[in-house]
Amino acid sequence: MTHNEDSSDEIGNNHIGSCDQTPLRKNAFDLSDDEKIELIKKDVENILTTIGMDLTDDSLKGTPNRVAKMFVKELFSGLNPNKKPSSSTFENKYKYNEMLVEKNITVYSTCEHHLLPIVGRAHVAYISNGTVVGLSKMNRIVDYYSKRPQVQERLTIQIVKELQKVLNTDNVACIIDAKHLCVNSRGIRDIESSTVTAEFGGKFKEEITRREFLEYIKLETKF
Repeated sequence: MTHNEDSSDEIGNNHIGSCDQTPLRKNAFDLSDDEKIELIKKDVENILTTIGMDLTDDSLKGTPNRVAKMFVKELFSGLNPNKKPSSSTFENKYKYNEMLVEKNITVYSTCEHHLLPIVGRAHVAYISNGTVVGLSKMNRIVDYYSKRPQVQERLTIQIVKELQKVLNTDNVACIIDAKHLCVNSRGIRDIESSTVTAEFGGKFKEEITRREFLEYIKLETKF
């Protein structure tokens, strides 16, 4: 194994991210979705055959196509800028100038180091600077950036930066608490541990505002 391979393995095993932008090639979208599916299908066939699976078996014969479609259309659909949710904003006519928190947003993502699931919850908050955004759009932004190979730190930052841009304010915060199956199911195999990341912008950098956000997250939702 070369020094570069040693370094990349160390980065991956320690879940270190390189930057806050998803690393994409310049020609990432030259191929259509259908073309990508056909290429990935062949690669999955090769992987399964190499590890010894019999692809003529009824249970396995459709697996390469299913996996390829899942990668392109579902798990990694957030790589495609055309899938980015439109985020219409509205004037804050009711003059609500306090914190708005959307908590317990489901996060389904994929660790870019081992391509295993990241599953957890995101808590997102903002303080209006004159505009507001529909509540479901906050969920959709989380979902969009989750649907790509990710590291949790980058995902947290990307959610905050997108909402700051949409709302034209720095006053945005996000906390994610998630389990990484690359930790829970392989390596150390610690099924109890989870990872918490946070990004605070604007007023959320102030201790009193940050503490208020954390207290809202603790509230039990009852129906």
